[in-house]
Amino acid sequence: MRFTIEQRYGAAPRDLAEAYADPALYDRLVGLPNLGAPEVLSHHRADHVAELEIRYRFTGELSAAARAVLDPARLTWVERSTHDLEARSTTFEMTADHYADRFRCRGSYRFSGAGTGAVRSCEGDLKVKVLLVAGAVEGAIVSGLEEYLAAEAPVVEAFVAERSG
Repeated sequence: MRFTIEQRYGAAPRDLAEAYADPALYDRLVGLPNLGAPEVLSHHRADHVAELEIRYRFTGELSAAARAVLDPARLTWVERSTHDLEARSTTFEMTADHYADRFRCRGSYRFSGAGTGAVRSCEGDLKVKVLLVAGAVEGAIVSGLEEYLAAEAPVVEAFVAERSG
């Protein structure tokens, strides 16, 4: 499933790109819908490029059909991201800890805008291989991602404001 998500922020694109490349941000992303607290596994920064590895755990609801073939307790994955801070762009790939043969997601996002307003444009490819319910699971994942990102935005904006204030 190909997906696109667009978000608007009140902060400057440069500040947002820096925030998402900062491991300290992820300590703040607790209690948001569908995901447990992110766990930063590694962080490396050289000049204008940062690399992060973060483990996530799905905590949302799955349909009965999805639960029949997937154990919600085993829905964890590592997101590997590369942040080009000059270009204000990020590429990412998610690798499942369990069910790796049934899940693949990769994509990119970019911050654009001028002054204190920004737009994050995200696009990606998500593939779930689960008999009979793959499309429903993919749709649920993208819907959950949209909900999570909407809840994440004010936390990120507050983080940016604290850093620049």
